[in-house]
Amino acid sequence: MSDHPKLPPEFRDVTGEPGKVNKPDSSSTLVLPKNPKRNKYALAISILASMTSVLLGYDTGVMSGATIYIKRDLKISDVQIELLVGTINIYSLVGAAMAGRTSDWIGRRYTIIFASAIFFAGAIIMGVATNYAFLMVGRFVAGIGVGYALMIAPVYAAEVAPASCRGFLTSFPEVFINFGVLLGYISNLAFSKCSLTLGWRLMLGVGAVPSIFLAIGVLAMPESPRWLVLQGRLGDARKVLDRTSDSPEEAQLRLADIKEAAGIPITCTDDIVSVPKRESGGHDVWKDLFLHPTPAVLHILIAGVGIHLFQQASGIDAVVMYSPRIYEKAGIKDDFHKLLATIAVGVSKTLFILIATFLVDRLGRRLLLLTSCGGMTISLFCLGTGLTIIDRNKEKLTWAVALCIISTLSCVAFFSIGMGPIAWVYSSEIFPLRLRAQGCSMGVAVNRFTSGVLLMTFISLYEAITIGGAFFLFTAIGAVAWTFFFTLLPETKGRTLEEMEELFGTFFRWRSTSRELKRKKMGESKVDDA
Repeated sequence: MSDHPKLPPEFRDVTGEPGKVNKPDSSSTLVLPKNPKRNKYALAISILASMTSVLLGYDTGVMSGATIYIKRDLKISDVQIELLVGTINIYSLVGAAMAGRTSDWIGRRYTIIFASAIFFAGAIIMGVATNYAFLMVGRFVAGIGVGYALMIAPVYAAEVAPASCRGFLTSFPEVFINFGVLLGYISNLAFSKCSLTLGWRLMLGVGAVPSIFLAIGVLAMPESPRWLVLQGRLGDARKVLDRTSDSPEEAQLRLADIKEAAGIPITCTDDIVSVPKRESGGHDVWKDLFLHPTPAVLHILIAGVGIHLFQQASGIDAVVMYSPRIYEKAGIKDDFHKLLATIAVGVSKTLFILIATFLVDRLGRRLLLLTSCGGMTISLFCLGTGLTIIDRNKEKLTWAVALCIISTLSCVAFFSIGMGPIAWVYSSEIFPLRLRAQGCSMGVAVNRFTSGVLLMTFISLYEAITIGGAFFLFTAIGAVAWTFFFTLLPETKGRTLEEMEELFGTFFRWRSTSRELKRKKMGESKVDDA
């Protein structure tokens, strides 16, 4: 929080951003570096945690090509393909709903291992499936693992990261989703020359390999300091914060903020303490979120869930998952060349998500989000225009085909530079500590449900209103999303997780709240300098 009336002297006037820290029993101040060096330990463990997102990315990428051969081998319809592709996102709702309580129970670290184990089982089942029903069982199991992984990775990264690079580290899950998509596309191309019955099974079964290495790697990670505090393990939390903060002073502040949020006296220095428990456990959390939310919590809930809703309603998964069909509609008929073209989509996504990770803490969340949404909306309009022109002309128009390919690549590029990573960064950092696990799981649930509905209806949609019409619909949704982001989402760059609640609660008037908080902080700094 920006105001700490209960803090002892050594904690006062510390912020998550560069500033001054009063030394205890001293009139002098210690000036924190304005550009602290990147914490390599926090970077390493955030990378390990975020690699669970490779599982979803790989599944998304590999299914885009595998469905070509599954349809021929198992002789299934387009409706069954829609169900096969989209239901994993619906199934992941089960995992996302369970992940919040599971991570509060066994910890963030073991929840990541659990997610990897579930996905491993699902990938093996899909790889040995002999019929459509067997394949759907594998999709169900893998979907639960995906739900767990999507919820826990950004939460863990946000909770271990110092404020100076939290956006950078929390965007890693989306980086690895994109990397997984690219691996899936490459797998499609690599196994496309195998026999019809073996090729798609290898494509799906290979997905089990990353989960083994992920589960082993996670064992080297520490537990989240915020979870440790909630268990009363202050000594362990202090050790983790000392290693993941930019300075000892920031580690002290972070621990003080977490203790205050958990209801532990800030002056308490014991290694093991008893933490006040809520009488009804997780039920109070759901009441605070849905039945009796404060204005700040309601604003946070709308922002955290809304950003996930529009991320998927924009149609990005249709572009990624059905890119071979889009290229086929654009005039590319050969399987090998369709799969080769999809690799360009994967490269574009991966390249621009890497650029976004280095910009999110420099330019802020809002600028990247608004630029991304605006650029993607224009790209979707151009893609719809190109596909409509091709659909209405019998002869092949090279310029229209080029427009479709360029629009597809620019669409995923704009998505990856903002809407992709920032949905996870933003939702994982705005919820108060007591609501964070369940709040983030709700965001993941909305994200996966929206994606599932879109993927299970996209083929039917474009057959009803043409494929160009489908992308014009996504264009309209993109325009609504841009308006939502512009009017309701405040900037969160540089603030500690415990300061977030102050930013929210005034809804469309958040700008005046932000200015007031800035003036208040400047006033406190002047008093301290005096």
